[in-house]
Amino acid sequence: MRNLHPVKVGDCLLDGQHIYIQSMLNTRSDDIAGSVAQAKALEAAGCEIVRAAIPDKDAVALIPAIKEAVHIPLVADIHFDYRLALAAADAGIDKIRINPGNIGDMDRVKAVADKCREKNIPIRIGVNSGSLEKELRAKYGGPTPQALVESALNHARLLEQFDFREIVISIKSSDVRNMIACYRLAAEQCNYPLHLGVTEAGTERMGLIKSAAGIGSLLCDGIGETIRVSLTADPVREIYAAQDILKAIGRREGVQLVSCPTCGRTRIDLIGTAQKVEEALRGCTKNIKVAVMGCVVNGPGEAREADIGIAGGDGCAVLFKGEQILRKVPEEEIVSALLAEIEKL
Repeated sequence: MRNLHPVKVGDCLLDGQHIYIQSMLNTRSDDIAGSVAQAKALEAAGCEIVRAAIPDKDAVALIPAIKEAVHIPLVADIHFDYRLALAAADAGIDKIRINPGNIGDMDRVKAVADKCREKNIPIRIGVNSGSLEKELRAKYGGPTPQALVESALNHARLLEQFDFREIVISIKSSDVRNMIACYRLAAEQCNYPLHLGVTEAGTERMGLIKSAAGIGSLLCDGIGETIRVSLTADPVREIYAAQDILKAIGRREGVQLVSCPTCGRTRIDLIGTAQKVEEALRGCTKNIKVAVMGCVVNGPGEAREADIGIAGGDGCAVLFKGEQILRKVPEEEIVSALLAEIEKL
């Protein structure tokens, strides 16, 4: 267990006791109405910290508009222009994502550190292979884990010079093994909270696979306080994916759906049934295990640890609760019957 320096982001305390789910708006920064609507949709889906790009001074207007519409902390994503960080802080932002080494001389770094200390705003330092400094790339022969971690800690030291330690660090890579190695090394070398993610992970299918492998491995090691599943998709899908990863490793309560892969014994549309059940239970907050099984071989026997489930027959299914058989239902009523029983739990 890491000896963390806890950092507060809005009402979220990054102390290792809870893994916070993040996402980022992908609406245009000059579309205030669209950005507000997306922030609200993300909050409704379960997002706990949301980030918005602030590429220019006009985009600062997003901050009060979004803050008024949602209850979750808002992070300003800023590159190079320290004046935008100062403006975001004055506008009420909850966290700033900026690399101190990229904003100019030490007077600018001090100005940001002083402003954030005054406003109790933490700073997230985010490095990746594309942002690695030339001298570190030359020193290590490329964006190795050692190079990326040294870069992140160098940025942190710039803030520490001005007695600022409310820091969160992310060290992302599109290579899963590299990303895992980076965070393991960072966890050994600093006590700041870590924001996990596989950057440029890809479309929903491959992005989820890479994120589950990278983020899931680190969380199982006890590393990571916040996560983002980066997908080339609707950001709401990132929230669902993050929730599923956390539930899969036992770090988040909620419905766990178990279903068999089907075989030649299956006599119902199990794939379609499982998909309908999964979608219907997307917003269910009950901490239960639901089984959707193809036949009696993979039914109440293998799924006996489930709280409720079905086992397919020939155009029908057996509805069971634990090891107790409740009744037989025709195929067209499987989903509705199962959902009705879940409602009773």
